[in-house]
Amino acid sequence: MKTMEINKIVAGVICAVLLVIVVGKIGSALVHPEELETPVYPFSEDLMAGANAPAAAPAEPAGPEPIFALLASADLAEGEKVFKKCASCHDTENGGPNKTGPNLYGIVGNKFAHKDDFAYSDAMANHGGTWGWEELNHFLYKPRDYVEGTKMSFGGLKKAEDRAAVIAWLNSKSDNPLPYPDPAEATAAEGTDAAADAAADTPAEAAESNDAPAEEAPAADAPAEPAAEGEAPAQ
Repeated sequence: MKTMEINKIVAGVICAVLLVIVVGKIGSALVHPEELETPVYPFSEDLMAGANAPAAAPAEPAGPEPIFALLASADLAEGEKVFKKCASCHDTENGGPNKTGPNLYGIVGNKFAHKDDFAYSDAMANHGGTWGWEELNHFLYKPRDYVEGTKMSFGGLKKAEDRAAVIAWLNSKSDNPLPYPDPAEATAAEGTDAAADAAADTPAEAAESNDAPAEEAPAADAPAEPAAEGEAPAQ
């Protein structure tokens, strides 16, 4: 390559570099950006930590919903259908066998550990009491929580309608089915319990205000003095 051509290439590169520098200087002279004192989007460590924090899990209900008002209208066919989850461990026919769990014929209203020919866990055998509506409702909601130490591994029925249907169907599998609670009385009882809870939370000052003495009534107008002798009473 000739020296003249090399010089042309070098001169071209130098001109390009100089052109970039000149354009940069002219741009800086024409544009004067103003830097903000504070960023538009504050990315603090606390903010980022809050954004990345896992969402709080929803609180679980304290216990099962009441079923008293649902029993009278419970669908027995639906109860039998839901009970199929338990049929592999329990028989419900009169005189039927024990399986992994005891036969449940006549269970509603019967005592805990009602079958003499079944080996219950110590927790169930020593529990005491009877299988009423409320006891069955709590047990079927979370068996291991209601009878701690039970050998029953079933996870429970979370829907109140399912528990009511199953309990109503089990009640039908008996020589003497129990009468259902009156729905109106059950609803009224639940309302009374809610009102009692609300009253328990009322501040004491409200009660004290009812005991405050009433203001004294103003004294009756004093009778007018008798007219002086010789003066006529005012008309």
